[in-house]
Amino acid sequence: MNLKFNFNSDGLIPAIVQDAGTKRVLMLAYMNEVSIKQTLQTGLMHFWSRSRKQLWLKGQQSGHRQRVIRLFVDCDADTLLFEVEQEGGAACHTGFASCFFRPINADGSPGEITEEKIFDPEKVYHIKK
Repeated sequence: MNLKFNFNSDGLIPAIVQDAGTKRVLMLAYMNEVSIKQTLQTGLMHFWSRSRKQLWLKGQQSGHRQRVIRLFVDCDADTLLFEVEQEGGAACHTGFASCFFRPINADGSPGEITEEKIFDPEKVYHIKK
């Protein structure tokens, strides 16, 4: 890779994902060198799962993939910003359009969620209660 990024001690760099059209922040995930290479080669967002310790293609199970439109790096080269076209309308594994759907009131209490889910994660990920 020609670009020099400042990865953290775990070899990861945070990646902010933003809708290219609306500019809404969809999610924050982490990438390693391999996921960045896969993303650049395919034009589809790939991340490093810290919990599963493996590479993952965003939307592989749900079909809600993210096509890269543009990539930026911040001034310290320690955070990436991807503008994407979100396929299927939902970036969040919980079924919402964005992972940032839970408002917090000024007093720190939870605000009312006013968005509706795009999909039911129990049906997509076969979650058993």
